[in-house]
Amino acid sequence: MTPISTARALINARVMLRDGLHDGLAVVIDGARIAALVPAGDLPAALPRVDCAGQRLLPGFIDVQVNGGGGVLFNDAPNVETIAAIGAAHRRFGTTGFLPTLISDDLGTIARALAATRAAIAAGVPGVLGIHVEGPFISMERRGIHDPARLRTLDAEALTLLTAPGAGKVLLTLAPELVDDAIIRSLAAAGVIVSAGHTNAGFARMQAALDAGVTGITHLFNAMSPLTSREPGVVGAALAGDPWCGIIVDGRHVDPVTLRIALAARANARFMLVTDAMPCVGQAATTFDLQGKTITVRDGACYDDEGRLAGSNLDMAGALRNAVDLLGLDLATASALASGEPADFLGLGGERGRIAVGARADLVLLDAGLQVVESWIDGAGTGAVDHGG
Repeated sequence: MTPISTARALINARVMLRDGLHDGLAVVIDGARIAALVPAGDLPAALPRVDCAGQRLLPGFIDVQVNGGGGVLFNDAPNVETIAAIGAAHRRFGTTGFLPTLISDDLGTIARALAATRAAIAAGVPGVLGIHVEGPFISMERRGIHDPARLRTLDAEALTLLTAPGAGKVLLTLAPELVDDAIIRSLAAAGVIVSAGHTNAGFARMQAALDAGVTGITHLFNAMSPLTSREPGVVGAALAGDPWCGIIVDGRHVDPVTLRIALAARANARFMLVTDAMPCVGQAATTFDLQGKTITVRDGACYDDEGRLAGSNLDMAGALRNAVDLLGLDLATASALASGEPADFLGLGGERGRIAVGARADLVLLDAGLQVVESWIDGAGTGAVDHGG
């Protein structure tokens, strides 16, 4: 047991461990870490307590694709203040770890975004784990809402920029058909996490890219070559292999039946809930600007004037609820898709994404309707229930 003077216990919660919810278990936090998991009756009498009122205590959510929130878009102002505002907006919905995501842009903007991420990490902005650079090294045919004028090849200058150290976990979405395997291997060797997305690659090219070091699929089914009878495409390669697959579970990006089939194909393994969230999350405005386009929020989704999806109006708590309600997942599985799987994808599974001794005290408390009551990042709560000292 940790020193009483620095520790406190979360009690009277239904605690989500890997095998499901556990009652009667106290989670002892000491600083930024989980120090102990013990029966509540075994706690020292003098240890401060936080009463969780019988609600569900889950690992905090990790979102690897967050374009914006709280009225701000990362592309518009790639600086520390924007990252902090996005993190604060999404924390209200249980996100305790995130990658601010830059939609396809020029190398100067990418450089500023990387520098901002380094500075945000150095400043201790809550929740920021790194950065997701989504494009501009993507397919013109599968670009979706991305500005075609900003797409470009991944040359030596871009490679040097992306592989510079210090920006935490750097996730890069690219189209594998536009780069050779040597570039993928160079990125992976430098610690960049490479994901395939906005890609028109065929099955054979996608398999080769996976062998070369691609470990993720960005928003599975959206903006990629589909699974067909004679060409399995990127979707087929994803489901036949074992990369982590981000899924946007908002009932609009992908039909829930399609997602249920995909989950069944791989026994729910290595899927991650992502939001692909835009500035509308966490604020009331129903329009925003995206690189000169007016985007409108209607019926819970974001569209340009031509009816194309433009990111989402989804938060991670909503994604979790949808995974239960639309996909039929039990809460333990949905929780893993929101926390453990993305932590493993980022190489952080040893200390994030799980409630375990020694792990970061990144936690979210949910009520019976799976709405967020409180969250803790590195042991620090917002104060919603944290009255135990």
